[in-house]
Amino acid sequence: MSSKSSLVYYLLVSLLSSGVVLAGAFLYFSEVEQKWEKKFKELENRDINIIIPENASVTEEMLIMNVYKKVSPCVVHITSTALKWNFFMEIVPQQGIGSGFIISKDGYIVTNNHVIAGAEFIKVKLADGEELDASLVGADPQNDVAVLKIDPPHDLPVVELGDSDKLQVGMLAIAIGNPFGLDRTVTVGVISALNRTIKSEEGIMENLIQTDASINPGNSGGPLVNSKGEVIGMNTAIYTTSGGSIGIGFAIPINKVKKITEEIISKGEIKAYAWLGIYGYTLTPELAEYLGLPVSEGVVVSYVVPGGPAEKAGLRGGSEQIIFKNELLTIGGDIIVSIDDIEIKSMKQLRKLISSHEPGDIIKVGYIRDNKLEYTTVKLGRRI
Repeated sequence: MSSKSSLVYYLLVSLLSSGVVLAGAFLYFSEVEQKWEKKFKELENRDINIIIPENASVTEEMLIMNVYKKVSPCVVHITSTALKWNFFMEIVPQQGIGSGFIISKDGYIVTNNHVIAGAEFIKVKLADGEELDASLVGADPQNDVAVLKIDPPHDLPVVELGDSDKLQVGMLAIAIGNPFGLDRTVTVGVISALNRTIKSEEGIMENLIQTDASINPGNSGGPLVNSKGEVIGMNTAIYTTSGGSIGIGFAIPINKVKKITEEIISKGEIKAYAWLGIYGYTLTPELAEYLGLPVSEGVVVSYVVPGGPAEKAGLRGGSEQIIFKNELLTIGGDIIVSIDDIEIKSMKQLRKLISSHEPGDIIKVGYIRDNKLEYTTVKLGRRI
């Protein structure tokens, strides 16, 4: 990277806010941005920056480059423009940037909802530099998924979707996107953890893939791919204290993205799913022994959504946090052990059981509180 490019890069990094940052950064049209617009154009046609670990072998480098060649033609740069009122009651254009990937030859594109939320105009730039207007087909704000449609003059290259249910910690993870709106970058890491939960502007996001492949603002909506070049997730957020990437990124599992996308395309909207209104995690025998619990399996309720079905039924979340095996856990809440007399052994099983119901269904929940088995009935709510 040239010294001028580095200057632009680090200035942009310093402008980003701290905390959990949704990776589609919003940039405002201002005198400062106009000053740097020329710099961006100079960088627009620079060489692809492929960041490969120093200890990677020649074989690994070839694999990564082959994956890039396969996937990069399907990755797009997205620019969204919203019209906002400023302090002086003047309409000011507000621009958002992000990435996306093509899922059909006729122009359907998947990205994050926060990349295009509130946009009046959406532009998509293809890998060959062609820029096209895009329309919003539909979105799922809760899960941060949106589907766009462009009308290309020719068939488009399409990504190959993998199976996120087969992922394991330690597998190769390759992130492709447009960090800071500059140009395509490929970063390489591994899957650090599965089934992560983070807070977002829309609430809580569950069942995320955690990776140490660097994900920076502008990478939102871009694909996370495996060693075969199959998309296994959609990059959605980074955890940072400085505004840049510090090695903890999150992606939505592609199986979840696929399900949401198919429904949006076929119906233009998302089906309402049954909702229990809790956030929790799987109780392991090791944790149960450490806490001295009377059961060794179930789901620990870490948080109960205020006004949600679970709270109305009397279920309680945790009130204390501990670190167990390098994980921050909330404890002290109810432990769900059964649904309609079916034993619950994991959070994944609980989600599957709840999703098999319809909003309004009444279920019997067995749970442990103060080392005693209790029961309650819950009328499931509606969640998009």
